[in-house]
Amino acid sequence: MKNDFVFYTRKNDKIDLSVYGLENIGKNPAIIFAHGFKGFKDWGFIPYVGEYFASEGYCVITFNFSHNGIGSNQEQFTEMEKFAQNTFTLEASELNQIIEAYHFGFFSANTHKDVFLIGHSRGGGISLVVTRKNPTVKATAVWGCLARFDRYSKRQKEEWRKKGSFDVLNARTKQVMRLGVGLLDDIEKNKTGILSLRKAMRRIKRPLLILHGEQDLSVKVDEAECLYEWGHPETTTIMRIPHTGHTFGVVHPFAGSTPEFDMVLHSTLQFFKLHNQ
Repeated sequence: MKNDFVFYTRKNDKIDLSVYGLENIGKNPAIIFAHGFKGFKDWGFIPYVGEYFASEGYCVITFNFSHNGIGSNQEQFTEMEKFAQNTFTLEASELNQIIEAYHFGFFSANTHKDVFLIGHSRGGGISLVVTRKNPTVKATAVWGCLARFDRYSKRQKEEWRKKGSFDVLNARTKQVMRLGVGLLDDIEKNKTGILSLRKAMRRIKRPLLILHGEQDLSVKVDEAECLYEWGHPETTTIMRIPHTGHTFGVVHPFAGSTPEFDMVLHSTLQFFKLHNQ
């Protein structure tokens, strides 16, 4: 069963959330899922993830970052100006605020003291940034996670500043989605600080699972190897999923799971069970 909520951040930005297994909220740590770039809470496998972990006794919180481009139409990118104004530090702040809201009884007064995080792609990087600083995150799983937020060449950055924006094609919707200079400023200001995933990995000493498709063309498996190399060997585990890519063979609209994605789900479930003590 799914319950929908609306949350307003400290900046008064609206966040739409869907919670699966609300009846499980005090039984186990809540699982909070962070979507990636050009992602949203109702994309492809995300509702299926919610239902899967809810059936295993967990409460799962999925949400749209406030500036991900999704508005009242939960399936279409209609808020392109907000999308252009998004930053990585804004997303990290929002994930922290959702964790805080959970602990303060926004969803239910009956909560668990810990949370688990799952982050896909860029959402994995945001989850690592938050895990580094937030002690209530007991364990984190990242799927197809990037190893760096700074993914742009010097020439691209020069053109970005000259034009005032950087255009990205959404291959699925065929929309040209504009990134504002604020995102570039965020990268350059914070890439050696809060947005350094190398520093985050070196300082995270809680359980961390890295799952990555060996044929991922969007975020190559080399980035998973970097994360693992930077992490603490006693708390960090890596699993390479063969014969699959960035979304583990799952598409949007959702047309069913795949054996590779089933492996991702099962491995993540066993990881959380192991650390749910």
